[in-house]
Amino acid sequence: MTPTFSSGWLAVREPEDARARSTALAEALASQVHGAPIIAHDLGSGTGSMMRWLAPMLPGPQSWHLHDRDARLLRRVAGAPRPVDDDGSVVSVSTHVGALDDLGPEDLRGASLITASALLDVLTEDELRAVVSRCVAASAPVLFALTVTGDVAVTPADPLDDDLRAAFNAHQQRAHAGVPLLGPTAVDRARALFDRAGWEVRVADTPWRLGGHAPRLLAEWLAGWTDAAVEQGPQLQSAAAGYRARRTAQARAGALSVDVHHRDLMAWPR
Repeated sequence: MTPTFSSGWLAVREPEDARARSTALAEALASQVHGAPIIAHDLGSGTGSMMRWLAPMLPGPQSWHLHDRDARLLRRVAGAPRPVDDDGSVVSVSTHVGALDDLGPEDLRGASLITASALLDVLTEDELRAVVSRCVAASAPVLFALTVTGDVAVTPADPLDDDLRAAFNAHQQRAHAGVPLLGPTAVDRARALFDRAGWEVRVADTPWRLGGHAPRLLAEWLAGWTDAAVEQGPQLQSAAAGYRARRTAQARAGALSVDVHHRDLMAWPR
């Protein structure tokens, strides 16, 4: 079972997610999709940000099926305006509540494409294997966006950066329900699984570049990053409090920037 996220956090990050995702891979995905209507399945969809970003790049008609285990997030999808395709026509949207563990081959049958965003790093090895297996069985091209790599570059540098980065990355691979999450290893593991299935794979670097243009996201990222690091390494608590105060002052002065590195992965049958 994967961790859940608040709708507030998803809303704050959505504009930067949209800027960071690889349009080159989206265009490559579109070239692999044939026939109409396009039937898209978005896994771990949250409130539908991946659909809102990708649907306008694809031809219509489109039918999107959003899968998430958090019914509260999916209710927000139902109450929001639907996105449009590349001709401006409104797409069809349905929501499906359930865990990825429960996703069967029949659930993706007939898919034209399969997507996910900010999902792979919060999966376990078994969950990732199941997801890849379902995608391969569906024989539909996939685009998995915004998987963290563990690389974070903070400017200006601070002596505590490396310790916090290491503790955060260890937290990303913590045991959840007794099983370790993949964290920064997720893209490499997914690539290996698709390679083993004989699929073609492309990967693109898709960093967040945080600064004065997104002050709320920068503040929330900083708080979450340091909190997770301290949870993993309680001995960092006192030093991390001073670090956060320094970084918050720099951000308010417009003197702080952070690159949070991700990778997007596209895979399709040969």
